[in-house]
Amino acid sequence: MGVLGFALVALGAAAVFGGLLRYVWRRTVRDTTIKGSWGRRLGTAAFLAGPLLMFGALAAERTGAPFPLQQVLAWPGFLWMAFALYLLLALLVGELVRPLLNRWPASRSARPAFEDEARSADEAGKGAQPHPTGPGGDLPRRVFVARTVAAGAATVAAATVGYGTYSVLRGPRVKRITVPLAKLPRAAHGFRIAVVSDIHLGPVLGAGFARRVVDTVNSTQADLIAIVGDLVDGDVEDLAGAARPLADLRARHGSFFVTGNHEYFSGAEQWVEHVRSLGLRPLENARTELPYFDLAGVNDVQGEREGQGPDFVKALGDRDRTRASVLLAHQPVVIHDAVEHGVDLQLSGHTHGGQLWPNNLVADLANPTLAGLERYGDTQLYVTRGAGAWGPPVRVGAPSDVTVVELASRAA
Repeated sequence: MGVLGFALVALGAAAVFGGLLRYVWRRTVRDTTIKGSWGRRLGTAAFLAGPLLMFGALAAERTGAPFPLQQVLAWPGFLWMAFALYLLLALLVGELVRPLLNRWPASRSARPAFEDEARSADEAGKGAQPHPTGPGGDLPRRVFVARTVAAGAATVAAATVGYGTYSVLRGPRVKRITVPLAKLPRAAHGFRIAVVSDIHLGPVLGAGFARRVVDTVNSTQADLIAIVGDLVDGDVEDLAGAARPLADLRARHGSFFVTGNHEYFSGAEQWVEHVRSLGLRPLENARTELPYFDLAGVNDVQGEREGQGPDFVKALGDRDRTRASVLLAHQPVVIHDAVEHGVDLQLSGHTHGGQLWPNNLVADLANPTLAGLERYGDTQLYVTRGAGAWGPPVRVGAPSDVTVVELASRAA
């Protein structure tokens, strides 16, 4: 895509965003307040501040702004992003309810407060005029309906974001699946791999969250731990303390790590070296022969921009194909390369399961598997929803998990 094409897409996206934002402002602020009133001023100010905080948080993270600034912007900016999404969706549903409410008589109890708003604005010299009252001097029906729908939508959005935030901050839950592998020897039947992905330590999720993830992983008493990318969003200098609990991961056959796309936004080489100092073993287009199967790992496809992309030949090219093989790869999209190289099981993350419904519909189109276990030829692919969250520390319809993959031998 050329510069002109990119500019047109950007302008189109900005126009759509602006139109949706204006719709939400109109339904929640303009239609529910008196022109010139403090309520309208404060509401409008909030709708101007929200997008600024959101884009500021995104820009601060991607440009490597001072970490304290990232922390200041991240919570309000990202939470506003999630709240605005669900406020929009709730208002759209409210459009279906609005005709029904229009048939109901407006509330008389709200009339004095509404008239006081109009009088105050008028006396302030703003030229505001009270809305014409309905039959019998009631609160105007359209204002009553607008306030009812707006209040209901805001309540639903706040409750959704609140629960979604709690579901992230409490830490991931353990999910267990059994995966039979044709080449796995009987002696390896029941071998357990704890798969954790997308922790996203950064300006929002810090050391406390990392500790909850580590405790959850260790509680599974897995034979091997696989961290399949997107561990961090930031530099080692800023996040070394947040990542320190990873040194307490415990498994009989060790803990392994492969890069995700976000490591390359943060400086992948520094993180590869740092996780090694924490006791994790990075697999950079490499393979290790465990007693019962081969464990391989490839770099994330984002590394191609730095000449460090996935190299399946290096990781898998000269192996004994009579042995079972498990591949760690952050993004599910490399599954076709895994099939070509005879991998028995690929373990991935990246998708977050969509993280925020209905984003799962978009994420499902962009990935061969959104979450769970699927088969591609002779290769099976398992995608975890991940342990943390990127952007808004919120999950809706896509609960976080640490997955224990229990390998099963068909000879057992």
